[in-house]
Order: sequence, then structure tokens, then C-alpha cells
Amino acid sequence: MGIEIREVTSKADLSKFIHLPAKIHKNHANWVPPIYLDDWDYFNPKKNKSFAYSDTILLLAWKDGSPVGRIMGIIVRPYNEMHNEKHVRFSWLETENDPEVYAALMHAVENWGREKGMTHIVGPLGFSDKDPQGFLTEGYEETVVIASNCNFPYMVELTEKYGFNPKENLVVYKIPVPEVQPAIITKIEERYRQRNTDLKVIEFTNRKSVKPYIHRALGLVNQTFNEIYGFWPYTEKEMDDFANRFLYLINPQYIKVIINGKDEAVAFIVGMSDLSKGIQKAKGKLIPFGWIHVILASKRTKQLNLLLGAVRSDYQGRGLDMLMGGKLLESARKTGKTMMDSHLELEQNVKVRAEMERNGGKVYKRFRIYIKSLES
Repeated sequence: MGIEIREVTSKADLSKFIHLPAKIHKNHANWVPPIYLDDWDYFNPKKNKSFAYSDTILLLAWKDGSPVGRIMGIIVRPYNEMHNEKHVRFSWLETENDPEVYAALMHAVENWGREKGMTHIVGPLGFSDKDPQGFLTEGYEETVVIASNCNFPYMVELTEKYGFNPKENLVVYKIPVPEVQPAIITKIEERYRQRNTDLKVIEFTNRKSVKPYIHRALGLVNQTFNEIYGFWPYTEKEMDDFANRFLYLINPQYIKVIINGKDEAVAFIVGMSDLSKGIQKAKGKLIPFGWIHVILASKRTKQLNLLLGAVRSDYQGRGLDMLMGGKLLESARKTGKTMMDSHLELEQNVKVRAEMERNGGKVYKRFRIYIKSLES
């Protein structure tokens, strides 16, 4: 039998779409399953409001009566309009090392994009840069962290042989948590103590106290991330969705917010314990008892993953990033963390990369987003 591409149109189809990666990565030691409750919400248009302003299609590849590949096509209409682009995105692509399955899935999304007037296909890229993006190109021996893609090397080979070209390169740093506070951070903290300033660092001990700051912090992301490739601003509903998606997994000690005298958030940073080992043991299922593995992993891991952060443009260059970083390092040391994962940074973001390297960071993973013309 040949390969058949079918659109996901039922709950049963969606279940196969969501659970297919576990089959493909069965013997992949560093792969971490998704939290399946989260996936069901993500692919539900009633709960994920990104569907409201996007055209989407979910496809499964079938062979010999079984699903052997999957892909999602996305057209984010307002992003295309803002950037004068006609791009269809592909994301959540999973296949075995089979060029025919890969080509059939990609061809289907390309045709769908052409029918809607698109001129290029880019990916892996979801609704925005907040979703996993790019194929892993270096660091295959490392365990995947939350909100990032995990793939075998063959996926890169299949993509490049199919005719895609590099669009954006991203890097991830491993940063040591120093045993004592770096002198430059101590100097900045002392400078702010001596100044007559209205700035205040807010720290948290419980999740309830974080909630009043969620919209202010994520609103700050909307103000400062405009130049980042793939970024699309949060709506208020998406802010709530983001908080519901991640807040229950985050120790509030790893959230720092700086406010000014007007009670405006001018900077924030969020980190979370690496939960990979716990999610692996739970096999992605938190209910009924998987959550125990996740909690234990959060306490045992020596790794802190940076998730999100921003400094308002008119407060940049004042050392607020170092001030927050110092508080985060202090919390990391108190909870036994010895290293941090920076999450993805654009390769050309030299300012942020210089700061990572100044703190002893070394690139240990690389990712790549690809692009291909649909007009050839």
C-alpha cells in the first residue's frame, strides 16, 4: 500500500496525532513526551485562542493501516499582514526516517498553502516564537527541555534534501550557577541600594501572589519582543492561557519582577526547574500519579531552565537584567541548582549572547528554522 495523507477531523484522529511521537521516539533516550493534558488544550480551538486569527490544518500520514507521520500547517494572518509576507508555517512535524512520508506530508501542506495564496513555507514554527521552533542541529546527546523541539539528525537531512534553506539559526547556552555572587552583580545591587530610586524587585513565595503581575509582565513582552522573528503579541486571553499552561509547573521563587513608583512592571524574568526526568517517568501523564514524578524531579534536578524575560526599552542599559539575574542566581543556589539552560536565543542577538557569555555560558545546543519557496 502507498502513503495516504488524511486531515485530522475527529477526536480519535487527534488522539493519534498527539500520541504518534511516542511511537517514533520509542528508543530515543533523550526525547521527553509532552504533557498530554497540555497538548489536548493546545490543539483545541476552543481553548487555544491562536486558532481564532489563524488558518490551520492537521494532517496524518497513513501507511499499511497505521499512522506513520504527522504535520500541522499554520497561516498566522495578522503576522503575515504586519510583515508583508505570504508564509505558511509547518510545525509539530514527526516522521520516521522515510523520505516518502516526509515528502507526502510536506507536499500536502505546500498545496494547502498555495491554495490560500502563500508564496513560501517556513518552519518548524508554531503560532508564535512562544511555541517550540526550529529543528535541533547540534546537541543531540542532551535531554530536551520544555517548550523546545526534539528530533533525530535525519530530520535535518530530510529537510535540506527536500529543498529547504536556512532562515534563522538559534542557540542555547549552558550557564553555570556560581557558588558566590559575581562581583559585577554585587556592585550593581549596591549601586541600587545607595540610589534614591523608585524601583523595587518583587519576589514570590506562592503562586497566588504571582497572579496580579501576569498581565503586567506579559504586556511587557508585547512591548519589547517586536523585533524577534516569529513573535506575535499576547492577547489578554492568551496571557491567561500561558499562565495556566506553565504557572503550576513553576516554583514562584524563580519569578522576579521589577516595578517602578507607578506600579508598572519594567522588567521580569521567569525560570523553572528542569522537569524532563519527571515527565519521562510519568510518560507525559500527570493523572493520576504522574505529577509525583514531576514534583520529585523539580526538587532533585540541578538544572534551572530560563523560560521568559524582558526589560522595558526605556529602562534598558541600567543593569536591571543583572539585578534580576542576581536575585534568580541567589534563589537557584538556595535550591541546589548548579547550571541554567538559557532557552533559545537568535544567533544574531549579539547583545543577549554577550551577556550569557560574560556569565560563563557556553553554547550547547543549536536549532534552525528553514524556508522554501512555493513558486518553483
